[in-house]
This record gives sequence, structure tokens and C-alpha cells, in this order.
Amino acid sequence: MVKPVSFKNKSIDIAGHLHLPDDFREDRTYPALVGIHPAGGVKEQTIGHYAARLAAHGYVTVVFDASYQGESGGEPRLLEDPTARVEDARSAADFLTTLPFVDTERMGVFGICAGGGYALAVAQTERRFKAVATVSAAPMGEGSRAFLGHSVPPAEHIKTLEMVAQQRTVEARGGEPLYAPFVPETAEEIDENTPDLLREGYDYYRTPRGQHPNSKGRFLLTSMDRMYAFSAFDQIPQLLTQPMLLIAGSKADTKVFSDQAHELSNGPKELFVVDGATHIAMYDVPEYVDQAVTKMVDFFKVL
Repeated sequence: MVKPVSFKNKSIDIAGHLHLPDDFREDRTYPALVGIHPAGGVKEQTIGHYAARLAAHGYVTVVFDASYQGESGGEPRLLEDPTARVEDARSAADFLTTLPFVDTERMGVFGICAGGGYALAVAQTERRFKAVATVSAAPMGEGSRAFLGHSVPPAEHIKTLEMVAQQRTVEARGGEPLYAPFVPETAEEIDENTPDLLREGYDYYRTPRGQHPNSKGRFLLTSMDRMYAFSAFDQIPQLLTQPMLLIAGSKADTKVFSDQAHELSNGPKELFVVDGATHIAMYDVPEYVDQAVTKMVDFFKVL
């Protein structure tokens, strides 16, 4: 059962879906989860698929479009603001606490791709989340500063930031915004040197496999300064003491980030590797999603 819901992140209206267990009764209380979608994604895609599966196992689960994206409000459109994304998840927790059938002492958070990074980030300081799980985690700050774990020279970052600064001036003077794609926009952009993440990202987001009209797969170029300044990992050793589950495919080019988060954690932790899966395969390929959901259901029994 899925219900459209809405809540506020400060002045921004957030559009969400509340996934309820099949045998849902309002006179009972349930453990609850907040799900955070990938960069460029929306609630109807992979995060919604996982939410439906988790709800079938008894978890009230809310997923939502990020601020500035999808059906949610906020201007400018398609801004990828990591700080706002973390606050979105806090606001979703606020929303859950208003529901009489949610056990507010049994709430967790999970995310996919960039949403996994944001889940780790919010869990460090949001103690209402008693456990955190990620699938194909790709933290936006760490990922932008070190593409797929490979270091990028500071001079290249500075070059990008100079371009962002110039574009902010253009837009402040009334000029047109510039957008950058999260994944290739046409098949012609893909060749033998294209990383699996981007090749498969095209197949998921730009074809009937996973595309959705509200998922634009682009972000404002002027988001880049916010991404560079953000870290999902900085306080993991000190503050992330809740149980943490990291799920990654053995063939995922982003597995490096799950490895890093696992190494940083001093709390209860598990790295679950799905043999044969790539980053995007964890979004919707049944044999891999089944393993991830089974693991997450067992993990969230800690709630």
C-alpha cells in the first residue's frame, strides 16, 4: 500500500510516498525507515522499489523527492545541495514522528548511490536513526573530489570552481543556468572507455528500464561548490556509533566507497558484498536486489 504524503523542509514542500505493510493497521505501531534516492533520481525509481519490498516485511517506509527536484518544491530547480539533502532526511524523520502508528524509538535510514552517502551523513548526527544501511553507496562529496576513488589533482578542482564562480555571476546578472549530466544523455556519448557506472547509468536512467519523467538526470553546474565542500565520511569514526550495513556489488566501480566507510567506522558494522553485481545492477536486477533486501530485513531487526 502506497500513500502520497508531503512534509516540509523549512519552507520547501517535500513530496513523498509512504509505503505501508500489506497487513497495516492504524491501531498498531511499526518500525519505520527513511529512504534516500540517488542523485538525479526520484522516489518512483529504485528507492521506491526497495521501499515497497521493505514495507512488505513490516517496515513503514517513507521515500521522497529531494528538495529542488522531482515533485518537491524549491528554487532553483535541479540544485544538488548536499546540506539540503541531509536536512530532507531529518525532515522525513520529523514527519514519521507525527504518525501515531510509528514507533519513534525504532527508526532507521537507508539510501542508494548518492542517497547512501547522505544516509551515512545524516546518521552521524541524527540520533533518532538507530541504524543505517546503504546500497551502492557513492558519497557526493568524496565522489566529486575523487572520481570512483581515483584522486583528482587540486588544480582540476580549482579549474572547476573557477568555472562555477563565473557561472554564478552570469546567473546573478540574469543569464541562463547551465546544467551537467549525472550520466550520459545519449548512447553516442558512450565508448569503450566509459566507466561501467556511467554506461549502466545511461541504460537505467535514459531508457525504459528505469527512466521517469520527473528524473531529469541533470544538476545545476553551480551545485559543484557545495559538493566539493561536503563530506559524508568526516565524522564516521567519532559519531556514527549506530549499527551500519554497507551493501555493494563485487563488480561495482563504486565499491571503493563502501570499503572506505567500513574502514573508518569504529561502531557495529558489516560490509555485505553481492557477488557478480555492478553498481547499477543493485538498483533493479532481481537476483541482486533479492539478496540486498533479505540482508536489509535481517539487519533492521536491530530496530
